[in-house]
Amino acid sequence: MPKKTILTAAITGAATFPSQSPYIPITPRQIADEAVLAGEAGAAVVHIHARNPEDGRPSADIDLYRQIIQDIKSRSDVAICITTGAGAGMTIEERTATISAFKPELASLNMGSINFSMHPLLDKIKEWKYDWEKAYVEGSRDFIFPNTFASLEKITAIMSRNNTRPELEIYDTSHLYNASYLIREGFLKYPLHMQFVLGVLGGAQATAYDLVHLKNTADRLFKDRYTWSVIGTGWPNEFQMGAVALSMGGHIRVGLEDNLLIERGVLAKSNADLVRKMRTICEALGNEIATPVEAREIIGLKGKDAVAY
Repeated sequence: MPKKTILTAAITGAATFPSQSPYIPITPRQIADEAVLAGEAGAAVVHIHARNPEDGRPSADIDLYRQIIQDIKSRSDVAICITTGAGAGMTIEERTATISAFKPELASLNMGSINFSMHPLLDKIKEWKYDWEKAYVEGSRDFIFPNTFASLEKITAIMSRNNTRPELEIYDTSHLYNASYLIREGFLKYPLHMQFVLGVLGGAQATAYDLVHLKNTADRLFKDRYTWSVIGTGWPNEFQMGAVALSMGGHIRVGLEDNLLIERGVLAKSNADLVRKMRTICEALGNEIATPVEAREIIGLKGKDAVAY
């Protein structure tokens, strides 16, 4: 069991839509404000995407990321984890430009290609705020999220050059075997830090069975040479999977990237609301929340002063 539980807040993402909630942060200032408030609520790590401030579309614009990172760093000690998933249809160059530009402490590394679909939202969203949203959701029915071995090798090399710790995003069992291969070939090094992503249509679903299976497989492959966190996408998965992870010694991610509801049928008004609720669950079960300094030590991060902008 870890001495402290790390809470990560995924601030805005690329798979939730302005039409679903008015509380999804879009502009650099909104994203930074949400990250700072999430840190004050108990998040030790914030996971960052950028969006076009005009319409909320996922963006790879380096200047938007620079604004977000500078603002967060000026006001908070949280560790910043930058996405390399970014958004549907983006090239590997677009997805990794932030790593070379900012040399973040931590960055996501999606560990395999999967079907990644949001098309069931077509039956749920009756009015679309922006024209791009419906087409984006419809297109996901025929979308493969590409993370080939060639791209994994390229991304890990970029991360290594910039001393950025990869956070391995594990959507299914095969992704653990992909990580094992990359270890054998020298593209990844122990100790690993990974995140079990449960509930995406196209990946393992958000059940205790699936989480236990992934954890058992990771134990068999990597022994005690890794730390791990869990994402449960949607309501009530975010909090249920978090509670299960607590009983298994894991860390937890919450946030408006993954789930928009604070309780059934009620929109969360901020990432901080979701962090506070998960923190209450943690503390009710006897777990203490890690500070950013403690999270850096647990995961093995280089420290925020090594981040460029």
